[in-house]
Amino acid sequence: MAYQHLEAARALKLPSREAMLQRTQSVQQFWSGNQELLVNAWKEWEAAEQVDGNSLNSSLLDARLRQAAIAAWEDPSKELDVKSLWQQVAPGVYTCQFFNPEQLGKLRAFLEKAWDAQIPLRPPYGIVLNRKGAMLDARSEGHLAAPSFQQFYRELIDAYMCPIARLLFPEIIGYDSQSFGFSINYQPSTDTSIRPHTDASSVTLNINLNLPTESFSGSAVNFFDASTGHTNELMFTPGSAIIHRGSVPHAALPITSGERTNFVFWLFGKQGSLPNPKDDVQPVDAKARWSMPKALNDDFATASFHQDSYAPF
Repeated sequence: MAYQHLEAARALKLPSREAMLQRTQSVQQFWSGNQELLVNAWKEWEAAEQVDGNSLNSSLLDARLRQAAIAAWEDPSKELDVKSLWQQVAPGVYTCQFFNPEQLGKLRAFLEKAWDAQIPLRPPYGIVLNRKGAMLDARSEGHLAAPSFQQFYRELIDAYMCPIARLLFPEIIGYDSQSFGFSINYQPSTDTSIRPHTDASSVTLNINLNLPTESFSGSAVNFFDASTGHTNELMFTPGSAIIHRGSVPHAALPITSGERTNFVFWLFGKQGSLPNPKDDVQPVDAKARWSMPKALNDDFATASFHQDSYAPF
């Protein structure tokens, strides 16, 4: 069976590393001009490589989180069981076990194959290029468009991140209809850290993908409390997650050994709109939190977040 799109995508000549780091116009033209080809190539890749996309489902999640979320979708009055799993560790910052570490091997096996697929993947900006850094959201040209992964990604955003974010940060309702996502990898030889910054998001969900056998040192995440001047230093463990308001200043400290791989998801409103912290929070019932966003996707992420994923403060 011929896989024309897959073969054509693998034959593409990527822009130079220098051009991508400098974000030249030719780089944008490369990704936008080849978007349809790349999407079709990922479809053919799943067939050609006989990739088992069925393993990407909610069974990868921590059982307590999955069961509590399922119960809340069926009966929103049970949402406090979800909230109880998230520990507040700093103002506007919570942690929870998100993925089951013993199941992460299935997700990582899929991702390793995708990273080795020889299909061009657009890296997130603001960092050095490496094979494990990729755009994930469908509105970003050059994203990881494998159909089974996209279905899994949407489930993580819509069924878990959105209602949890609304539960922990009520002011983001109405500013959570759009998403943006990427994978990122830290290692001493390439990406070692990220400077202090805030995110252009209402809420950010940062999930560690390390297997239990993959240890690392350094690479803590610092969250800065502007009201007290205090710094809260947090470490990721396999499958753990940190969710926080995008406006909370934070930084990834240098990694000194091993590697750390994470998914990073953002939520925001139409055309990148964010909640005003001075606005009064309007009360909503639990049912409104456990409902799917109704707004259509816009192209704001494509037009804007390709300039820089992070805003220094």
